[in-house]
Amino acid sequence: MSTVALSFLRQNMRRVRFIDLGIPAIILMIMGMLVVPMPAILLDILFTFNLLAGLVIITIAVATTRPLEFSSFPIILLLTTMLRLALNVASTRVVLVDGHKGADSAGKVIQAFGEFVIQGNYFVGIVIFAILMIINFIVVTKGAGRVSEVIARFTLDAMPGKQMAIDADLNAGVINQETAKKRREEISQEADFFGSMDGASKFVRGDAIAGVMILFINIFGGLIIGIGFHGLSLSEAGKIYTLLTIGDGLVAQIPALFLSLATAIIVTRVTTPQSLSEQTSSQLGKPMPLFVSASILLLIGIVPGMPHAVFITLAGATYGIGFLLLKRDSEVTTRQTAQENAVIPPAPKELDWSDIDQVDLIGLEIGYGLIPMVNPETGGQLMARVKGIRKKLSAELGFLIPAVRVRDVLTLEPNSYNIMVNGVVRATGLIQADRDLAINPGHAYGKLEGMPTKDPAFGLDAIWIKPSQKDYARTLGYTVVDSSTALATHLNRVLRENAADLISQDEAQQLLDKLAGRFPKLVENLVPGKLPLSIVTRVLQNLLAESVSIRDMRTIVETLCDESSKTQDPDQLTGLVRPRLGRMIVQNLAGVKDVLPVITLESNLERMLQNVAEQSGGGHMAVLEPDLAESLFRSLRNGTTKTQEQYECAVLVVSPIVRPWLAKMLKHRVGDLVVLSYSEIPDDQAIKVVLTIEIKSKQH
Repeated sequence: MSTVALSFLRQNMRRVRFIDLGIPAIILMIMGMLVVPMPAILLDILFTFNLLAGLVIITIAVATTRPLEFSSFPIILLLTTMLRLALNVASTRVVLVDGHKGADSAGKVIQAFGEFVIQGNYFVGIVIFAILMIINFIVVTKGAGRVSEVIARFTLDAMPGKQMAIDADLNAGVINQETAKKRREEISQEADFFGSMDGASKFVRGDAIAGVMILFINIFGGLIIGIGFHGLSLSEAGKIYTLLTIGDGLVAQIPALFLSLATAIIVTRVTTPQSLSEQTSSQLGKPMPLFVSASILLLIGIVPGMPHAVFITLAGATYGIGFLLLKRDSEVTTRQTAQENAVIPPAPKELDWSDIDQVDLIGLEIGYGLIPMVNPETGGQLMARVKGIRKKLSAELGFLIPAVRVRDVLTLEPNSYNIMVNGVVRATGLIQADRDLAINPGHAYGKLEGMPTKDPAFGLDAIWIKPSQKDYARTLGYTVVDSSTALATHLNRVLRENAADLISQDEAQQLLDKLAGRFPKLVENLVPGKLPLSIVTRVLQNLLAESVSIRDMRTIVETLCDESSKTQDPDQLTGLVRPRLGRMIVQNLAGVKDVLPVITLESNLERMLQNVAEQSGGGHMAVLEPDLAESLFRSLRNGTTKTQEQYECAVLVVSPIVRPWLAKMLKHRVGDLVVLSYSEIPDDQAIKVVLTIEIKSKQH
């Protein structure tokens, strides 16, 4: 063997623990016992070890408080059953080969058990052994197997409900992610354990059957071998082989009975913080049942013809135990009362800042009917959709969208939900969790069976249909999405419209820190030398409020560095940053090489609006004539609708002075209209004027 191979073997041997070799060694020993003859002294040792193992296992079973505390029991049950069967095979070999030599030919343990039980009457020994087999096979083993089967079935049926309860506690903030993961693992382990116990109980049942068969094999085989091969008489052969067979059966079946009892104890345990001894003593140690039982026993004892001494003595002992328990309960009650009186009630806790809860930046409140959409164990896809939305929006807008906290609210309608930003409801909707949403984009034909509704995100006509109608609805021109996608799309729209509320000075500082990793001098020159962080944050919020991505932080910071000497007004700085981001803004609207369709204002109208903007100081529209304002909004709404029917977007182009003022006016009145200034359109961008707005006004 080479030096490298020896070194590799040495290194791996150091990693092997002694305990890791224990189970393989036991398995090899069991296999060896099936084929290799064993001396009587070794049988004595192994039978004693088997008895010890049974006692240890049943003691552990009694002391456990929860079944999972003894989760290795099924594999231990398998190994001990195989060990006992291997011992039966080894002892049968010795009994049949050397049984003619005498009662001690198979070892002292088998001889002692046989002589103690038989007491000179072999028929009595067979009857006692048969009774033990019936107790083990019919009563204990069969009952434990049935209980294991029922518990395994109920545990599997209850798993979805338990998983939903964990998810509900997690979403409500009652537990954290680590605790939820641990509880999910416990549920999975519990199902695996009782499923394994259902199968392991079959080992014990088969072992009991094998014990009966081995009994007959040893007796009849021993008689044939003793009489036919060794010349023993029928009485001599019956005496020797019956004693050895009964002893062998008892020394194997008593540990088997221990294991059967341990199995029954494990599967019939009701999970409590107490061990079996503590649980039974606390529940059986009641004085009143003892007094009633003692009184009945006393009445039976005074009936003529009954053994008065036994019944009256036991009745008196039971009365005594009942009085002791009554005295103990009285002392415990007195002690508890004294402790309660001695304890000074704590003063009311002073209100502090820990009692004030911070609102969630983004929250999603759902009714209990929508809980299955959140639970991935029942096929819910909502959390995956929400995660995808956060990832997509973060990439598009240029900053990390905060986590969405989902929680169920009992006061909501079962199928309703609220989308909240900074603790305020920004949108509501109704979702049918078990149906798909067929949305009419405007050109669908035909009728669908379902519940008419509106698309929660865009307000389009839609129908809640059964999933089986999905393919048919698509052939009619409908856009079909599942309930999770419909809710997630609504959430996406609300977050995009309220992106400015999701970024604060902390997020702005993180963006600057990330930029400083590549351009440290640029960030150092801006904050705090030229602009405070609050002004930079306001500029970013203004850009996001107008649906402008802040991915290009380098260009934004460079512009702020260049223009900070002219002004520190956030609105004016925003107007100076936008032209530098013009190419990105236009490409998001019209692509790379496409022609940009635009709407313009008639020159006199634009000149008038420019005068109004200068008079208003850039913020108010009160100086604009109401009739003119209404006519302008109506014309722009009609123009936007007409443009969107032919092109993907509607863009209004005005002068830089009018743009910020007019954009604020139109944001909530003509929401789908994008307002750009001439300076924001790159020189090489092809444009096409598709509509010019003309309005007659009385205002001069």
